[in-house]
Amino acid sequence: MTIDTLLKGSGMAAIAAVLAFGATPAAMAAVAATEAAAERPDRERGYTRDKQTRGERRAARQQRKEARSERPRARKQQAAPRRAPARATQQQRQARRAAVAPNRARNVDRVDARRQAAVRQQAAQRRDNARRDRSQRSDRADRFRRGDRRGGVTDQTRRIEQARRDAIRNNRGDYRRDARRDARRDARRDARQDARRDARRDARQDARRDARRDRRQDARRDARRDRRQDARRDWRRDQRQDARQDWRRDQRREARRDARRWNRQAWRNNNRYNWYNYRNNHRNVFRLGRYYSPYRNYRYSRLNVGFFLGSGFYSSRYWINDPWNYRLPAAYEGYRWVRYYDDVLLVDTYTGEVVDVIYDFFW
Repeated sequence: MTIDTLLKGSGMAAIAAVLAFGATPAAMAAVAATEAAAERPDRERGYTRDKQTRGERRAARQQRKEARSERPRARKQQAAPRRAPARATQQQRQARRAAVAPNRARNVDRVDARRQAAVRQQAAQRRDNARRDRSQRSDRADRFRRGDRRGGVTDQTRRIEQARRDAIRNNRGDYRRDARRDARRDARRDARQDARRDARRDARQDARRDARRDRRQDARRDARRDRRQDARRDWRRDQRQDARQDWRRDQRREARRDARRWNRQAWRNNNRYNWYNYRNNHRNVFRLGRYYSPYRNYRYSRLNVGFFLGSGFYSSRYWINDPWNYRLPAAYEGYRWVRYYDDVLLVDTYTGEVVDVIYDFFW
């Protein structure tokens, strides 16, 4: 029997006694205190058990977390031995490339020169290595023969020597293969770089050559076009000037010829042009109104044959378009009958010279 069972039994006995002898307040309080004292250890034990369970779970979680954090580290440690050969091979390649890189030149001439020097050096080195290998092999063969004669060389020594020779041969073959591969790669890269450089240089040269040729062609074309245009312009101007000069000369010549031919007395003696009698019978025809001078502040002055008028006096507003209406003879080409105040003048329209004059013709 445990203490818990005893306490529970005593509590129940107390309750039964109280019920049997009558319940008093003091008795009821005692019973309640006894039950509380009996239940308190149960609650404390349950709280302690729960606290221990939570601590165990927390520790388990912490262990799992540490195990998960250790996994990548373990994986890296396991993978390190596998990666070490690859890194060593890569470092060897980088070392070989770094050793080969200084031998490259920046232009074709230097590249060729250095390449030839490297080839010669490699050839000399190979010859030296071959000579050294031959001498070493001969030395080893001599020692081997001496050992055979002495009876001190065993099968194991022969196997070791053969393995060493095979390893040297394999290493030499790998080195030669890597050297050839690197040389081919460098040659291809140099060839591509040279081809690109040559292509760019050729493209620039072609572009400059085409630009210069186009500029020259354009300049020649423009010069020819300008010369043709200038020649046509000069030719047209000269033609116009020559035409004007010829026309003026011809007109002046004809005017002088007509002036010499114009007879002022011959038409006056012809009764057909008797303007005086015609004016007496038709006075209204000769009444034209006031005359307005073409120039301001100009006054009438009596003009004679041979006087040269200004162009304003024989402009179209003063022309007599129908000389026969006034019984005047028709004027030759280049001449015009014009009104000058109350006078009528026959004027050479090219020079302005007065060829014939009639005073007081109009009213």
